[in-house]
Amino acid sequence: MDFDTVAGELYGGDLAEFVSARNKAAKAAKAEGDAELAKRIQQLRKPTTAAAIVNGLARDDSDQLRELAELGAELRDAHTRLAGDELRALTRRRGELVRRILHELPSMSDTVSREVEATLEAVAAEPDTAALALAGRLTSVAHQDTDQWFSLAASVPPVTGKRPRKLVDKAEPAEPKRDHRREEEERARARAERERLRKEAAERDKERAVAERDLVRTERAAEQATARVDDLRERLAEAEERAGRAKAEFETAKAAFDEADAAAAAARKAADAAR
Repeated sequence: MDFDTVAGELYGGDLAEFVSARNKAAKAAKAEGDAELAKRIQQLRKPTTAAAIVNGLARDDSDQLRELAELGAELRDAHTRLAGDELRALTRRRGELVRRILHELPSMSDTVSREVEATLEAVAAEPDTAALALAGRLTSVAHQDTDQWFSLAASVPPVTGKRPRKLVDKAEPAEPKRDHRREEEERARARAERERLRKEAAERDKERAVAERDLVRTERAAEQATARVDDLRERLAEAEERAGRAKAEFETAKAAFDEADAAAAAARKAADAAR
């Protein structure tokens, strides 16, 4: 028994049986004397339904999932280079690819569908998430800020007081007289709006983090309760087995007693008759 084999079987198995299968594997490892392996197995987290669906894509050797991960690398490169046109084109490809993957999946609830979509977007946004997804070892919806550069208005150059070289090269030789005061007011409004959106996003992130902690806590409590139930069921089965053996032994002893009692009665009767 080795960790990768066990993990592969768990994440590739029935989601409803994950906890009991994990506990059984951990118990088997412990019985073999490998306490460290048992501990590592016990720490494996049950994947959410959305994560299990994405893991399933990896097990099916999905070309689209690999394409999405590769597209993420291209998007990050385009973002680093501030290649606006390329970034917009890649973002459109990302959206189309995610929608195509979702369309080809079996029917699911709106909630799960949204979680799967968020996870697929995270695969394109975060290399670590992509690696876990491609390995089929994703456990929950990734929470990286996937919109921090997907939604970047790449066509708007940074406010530096100078126009980017690419735009200068395309500019007309003569420009109309600029209203600097108006431009400054517009930039101030844009800065205020960006700050408002940043604060709003930060607040949503806090709420999401709290919800995530609650989810993890309740999920862990459920897993512990399930493990306790499994343990009690196992102990009950052992107790029932012992009770069965005791009953069989009792029946055997009772039969032996009845036989001895009958023999004794016969002997007494024979003794009485011989007097």
